[in-house]
Amino acid sequence: MIVSGLSGTLSRCPQLPPPRCLESRRGRVMAFSVAGKSIQGTAFPRVERTCFPSLRIKCNRRQVQLVKSAMDASFGDNDSAAVFPRINVNDPYKRLGISKEASEEEIQGARNFLIQKYAGHKPSVDSIESAHDKIIMQKFYERKNPKIDVKKKIRAVNQSRFVQAVRGRFRTPSTTFILKTSLAFLLLGVLTVLFPTEEGPTLQVAISLFATTYFVYDRLKSKIRAVLYGAGAFIFSWLLGTFLMVSVIPPIPLIKGPRAFEVITSLITYVLLWISSTYLR
Repeated sequence: MIVSGLSGTLSRCPQLPPPRCLESRRGRVMAFSVAGKSIQGTAFPRVERTCFPSLRIKCNRRQVQLVKSAMDASFGDNDSAAVFPRINVNDPYKRLGISKEASEEEIQGARNFLIQKYAGHKPSVDSIESAHDKIIMQKFYERKNPKIDVKKKIRAVNQSRFVQAVRGRFRTPSTTFILKTSLAFLLLGVLTVLFPTEEGPTLQVAISLFATTYFVYDRLKSKIRAVLYGAGAFIFSWLLGTFLMVSVIPPIPLIKGPRAFEVITSLITYVLLWISSTYLR
């Protein structure tokens, strides 16, 4: 082949090795002969496309690892994420670490705190959400079907001002004094049941009034207070006993006779007088 007076001999061109992936194709020095003489010509660079397949594979692997790490952080498959220690606790209140009297704000606050702390572990998040849902549903059911808590009602009554004021009017004396008053009123009750008269237990009732006044004076050491407390306790006890016999207490078959009503009323009055003379402050 002749180009502008130059003849290029193809047989004299060196054989080029096959290209490799990590090497770029460079220009080769070709031998030309001018007028039958072999001379070294200037190298003519040839620009060709360079291929880097292994570098592309490394870049793709790096991108896959970054995507996988992002997915693990989102869905909780990261092995380094913290695990909720109470994940297998059956009680939802203990699982969230709150009491059964906790308010809705406390329940929601505990749930948000634990979700934020263990967000990288999906089973932990599911366990926390499950406990929160159970507590909310239980609270909703209790609100729709309220239960009467007897202990709570009794505690509320005992803490009321009226009950506290009534309790403030009584105090517990010595054991000897309690035994003395108990024997006195028990004897009056036995005499009333065994020896009822046609007019009723008038004598026994009068004795109970004097016994109440005496025992109140023995505790308080005040004659005026003893008389006032004794008379007031006697009137209140007799009226309350009559009301209970008429409206509340049914007839008792063990006590029979024309004066059975007066006898039972007297027994109720003795009990109330015993409480007044023994514990009234």
